[in-house]
This record gives sequence, C-alpha cells and structure tokens, in this order.
Amino acid sequence: MINYQTDYYGWTVEQAELLKTGHWQALDIENLIEEVEAMGRSEKRALESRLAVLITHLFKWHYQPVRRGKSWELTIKEQRLRIIKILRDNPSLKHELEACFLDIYPFAVIQAVKETGIDENLFPTICIWTLEQALNADFLPN
Repeated sequence: MINYQTDYYGWTVEQAELLKTGHWQALDIENLIEEVEAMGRSEKRALESRLAVLITHLFKWHYQPVRRGKSWELTIKEQRLRIIKILRDNPSLKHELEACFLDIYPFAVIQAVKETGIDENLFPTICIWTLEQALNADFLPN
C-alpha cells in the first residue's frame, strides 16, 4: 500500500484503482474521507474567491468612475460567468451563495482599499448591492 504522506500522487492512483476494482477492504478510508471533504471546501473557496473579485471590481467601478474601462467591465463579466459555472457544476453551493456573499464582503473591502487607495472607512459596513444585483449581467453601479 502506497503511503498517503510520502507519495500523494501514487496514493491517489492506487486508491482510484482499488475503488474501480471493488477492493473496499484495502482502501485508506480515513484519508479518502479527508480528501473528499477537502474537495468540497475547495469548490466553496473558489466560489468565495470569485465573489470577492466581483465585489472588489464593482467597488472600483462605483468609486472610481474616471478610471472605468473595458478591463474592469470584462473582469466583472468574467467573474459573473465563472460564478454561474461553479454553481452549475456544484448545484448544492446555491444554498451557500448568500452566506458566502456576506462572509467574503469584508475581504472584498480590504482588496478594494488596496487596489483603489480609498480610505477603508469610506466603504459601507454592509454591501450596498444585493446578491441579485451583483450577479445581474446588466448591472453596473453608478
């Protein structure tokens, strides 16, 4: 049996083969459980990351109208499309969407502060847009 700690790739190949051939007794159940849970967390982190980038760019668009450009607009569009794809590939995450949106908001503010140089105190403590607005393909803040 290949060791999970010393040869991860080899371990994954071996575990997949054991699953395919039905050798259930030889499976490394403890580490398989850990890996499956980690895959789920990874998908949720991807959703959170896309939401944070989206909110950050909506803030940039909102607070820096003279700097608006095609690049920001395309970044907003891309994030929305990537969020839709994540949700299409992982429908159970739809139930987590609102909570993710609220959870990542402070991180998006920090990123917007870094990218704009605007004082953090000028950003609202709760998001000024609804989740529906943020995801709406036709929405750009004025």
